[in-house]
Amino acid sequence: MKQKIIILHFNMELGGAESSLLGLLDTIDYDRYDVDLFLYAHEGELMSMLNPNVRLLPEMKAYRALTESMKQNFAQGCIPIGMARAAAKVRCALSGGPMQSGHNYKQYFHKLCIPYLPDIPGDYDLAISFNDPHYIVGKKVSAKVRMSWFHTDASQMVFCDAIEKEMWGMSDYVVNVSDACKQAFDAKHGYLTNKSIVVENMLSKNLVQSRSAAFSAEREMPSDGSIRLLSIGRFCAAKNFDNVPDICRRILASGCNVKWYLIGYGGDEALIRQRIQDAGIEERVIILGKKENPYPYIKACGLYVQPSRYEGKSVTVREAQILNKPVVITGYATSASQLEDGVDGVIVPMDNEGCAAGIAAVLRDEALRQKLTENTKIRDYTNAGEIEKIYRLLENV
Repeated sequence: MKQKIIILHFNMELGGAESSLLGLLDTIDYDRYDVDLFLYAHEGELMSMLNPNVRLLPEMKAYRALTESMKQNFAQGCIPIGMARAAAKVRCALSGGPMQSGHNYKQYFHKLCIPYLPDIPGDYDLAISFNDPHYIVGKKVSAKVRMSWFHTDASQMVFCDAIEKEMWGMSDYVVNVSDACKQAFDAKHGYLTNKSIVVENMLSKNLVQSRSAAFSAEREMPSDGSIRLLSIGRFCAAKNFDNVPDICRRILASGCNVKWYLIGYGGDEALIRQRIQDAGIEERVIILGKKENPYPYIKACGLYVQPSRYEGKSVTVREAQILNKPVVITGYATSASQLEDGVDGVIVPMDNEGCAAGIAAVLRDEALRQKLTENTKIRDYTNAGEIEKIYRLLENV
């Protein structure tokens, strides 16, 4: 008899966690496991890429409300969710300190919503909550084992210990996406080291390669003699795209002919556009926006750049390496776990001047770029073997 797994996530918007989820779903052995996917909202560019072996559970109005604004909550009759959102905002604003962070607001908001959310039907051997907050997997799912994912670098975050202890206490395992992420998480959550494990992001090589050939990106990223740089991610502080205009300006000043393309969306878009305008390089830093299929754009670029302030383990860097692209990342805290510096990628300084100089040096060194490309061809970036860690945890269930 097959064991039953349920996976919970918000939606399938373009993002690293969502790409990692697709990889996990493509790696599971469906001859051994029945897998249900519960998305709070059935939306996002990546919905069409869900593995057909997965059973997508029906959407529930109360859960969809978690992904919507307070105004939408009240307009659509989800009054308790709207009230919980308002109460969480007020509490966090008045409390000050760590409660004022967006991360802690979201945790507290979900906690307040629990009484107003229906149970998710079914009994499962394993329940996976693929992105925090994790109250729902603990309170609304019947499962023998619960695993909750943490995708980022905890060293860069401020936590409210009372909320964290309650939330993580409902899970049997806390999953970090790299050894460096586990070390950072354990340093902030010493009481959870017995639950903290590593399961690296799993990616589907066949999916990435086949999707990269779906169409040509030439119209939006024309071959005009410039070297095409590309960065993908949410437009938020962590990704550091707000500094791309200044970094690009410095690269251009060094004599390199580049155009830097940005794929993604998010709250920092207006800031990024303003800084592009301030730098006077509207023709050199180009926002392409959200893309359902980003892989043809990766295929078209000459250099993939991840200029982040902090990361867990960037999925898009791995996807670029699967497509045999030379990559450059900034020296964020977990960067050494992302690639081997000088072998299958290059790590450059975080500050704008050092970052620009590092990228320019890579652009001038054709032999280095070729070496980086060749080394990606002999390495496995799918991490397909990571699924065995999950299987082993289910052996005695």
